[in-house]
Amino acid sequence: MIRWANMTTNYFARYIGLPRGENLYQIKRGNNGISRDVAERIVAKFPEIDLLWLLTGNGQMFSGGRQLGTQIPFYRADAELQIMQTGKLRPECDLVIPMLADCDLAMLYTGRVMGHVTPAGTIVLLKKWPTDAIIPGEEYVIVSQKIVTLRIVRTTERGDEVRLVAGDRENYDDMTLPLSEIETLYRVRGKLTVNN
Repeated sequence: MIRWANMTTNYFARYIGLPRGENLYQIKRGNNGISRDVAERIVAKFPEIDLLWLLTGNGQMFSGGRQLGTQIPFYRADAELQIMQTGKLRPECDLVIPMLADCDLAMLYTGRVMGHVTPAGTIVLLKKWPTDAIIPGEEYVIVSQKIVTLRIVRTTERGDEVRLVAGDRENYDDMTLPLSEIETLYRVRGKLTVNN
């Protein structure tokens, strides 16, 4: 629930009206069960969450069996290999992440170029982005005729090209790409790293 809300445990505790997060840490560790008071505080702030699910762990997290909020289609496909085929692919499910509601789609990143910055297996939440609004230092999936890659984009001294920076700079080199060769650009608006 805390991960879904995209909050730290302490911030979540304050948000629902608890003076500190210790009780929530104990619940997360399995030392305590959730009390009715805490569950009701959560539902008061997040009415889309099912009270019975909070109290028992049975049923579905969202009341009415349906996730409420902006639906972000998740494609279990590699962003670098299949981002241009999303029109032909079927989303596996819809993600609802309130803090990232303005994303267009979510895909897997299975590459190695980004190293620990974006580990292989990360779900990247993407927003289609205009090439004239690139924010230097941000991560993007860049689509050109020659290459599709996820990289950090930096400006160069020339105004008509960008430098594509690898997260793993020990094993991968930077590349430059003329802005005119970028066909489509997706800004990485968020990442979900799955711990195995």
